[in-house]
Amino acid sequence: MTSIIPARTATTRTRPAPGSAGPDPVRTVTAPLAPRARLLPSLAAVYRAQLSRARVARIPLLFVATFQSVGIMILMRGVVDGGAEARAVVAGSSVLVVAFVALNLLAQYFGQLRASGGLDHYATLPVPPAAVVLGAAAAYASFTVPGTVFTAITGSVLFQLPMTHLWVLVAVVPLSGAALAGLGAALGLLAPRPELATLLGQLGMSAALLLGVLPAERLPEPVGWARDLLPSTYGVEALARSFDARPDWGIIAFFLAICAVVGVLSLAVATWAYRRAAVR
Repeated sequence: MTSIIPARTATTRTRPAPGSAGPDPVRTVTAPLAPRARLLPSLAAVYRAQLSRARVARIPLLFVATFQSVGIMILMRGVVDGGAEARAVVAGSSVLVVAFVALNLLAQYFGQLRASGGLDHYATLPVPPAAVVLGAAAAYASFTVPGTVFTAITGSVLFQLPMTHLWVLVAVVPLSGAALAGLGAALGLLAPRPELATLLGQLGMSAALLLGVLPAERLPEPVGWARDLLPSTYGVEALARSFDARPDWGIIAFFLAICAVVGVLSLAVATWAYRRAAVR
């Protein structure tokens, strides 16, 4: 991203040669700006700033997201007894916490930031656009860790699922968070109005709820195709298969790899949307 701050200029006046006539010649010297900040230090700075600003406001919303996911599992307990359907419900409810924060709230945040002119602040800084998007996405995704872990443990107890391989959440949360956060940021930056960004974030979270929590075997085939397009689906599948007595780690790694690729693509789209919104 090119900074909109013009280069600083310095004007110096030189002494004329003896015996010469006319005004003093003026020489303009252009002093270059400081070098643009590198990606990783910029990313760390944006992450810390977003984390400190959102800590107080997002904790109550994280409680709501966790309570919502636990309530869905309790409702589904009366319909699903166990087996693959129970694993799908627990995995989908756990990733739903990530969707609520990383997709829904991030879409609202960037929509409001664009509408209020907050993007102009970042545009004046020599910070790469990817650092702004990744830093905000990482900060919002960080809030999902406690709620996701609590939901997964509660669901395992509720449906009597083994918790031996819950360490898979170490990969599922950041990869699903990156994919959903990139999608949420893109929706917020591309929406022409903040109200529309909020609506799109709500619709995205509803899609994660309906297509992620409900067992795939009970969905109609066209709806199953839509489920395959949802970024969080592959994180749900990886977590659900980790509840097996003997997990197929090859399949789990395959789903996590797809989730990582989708995350990179969605963050790239969000970075492009940030550049587009910042220069308008």
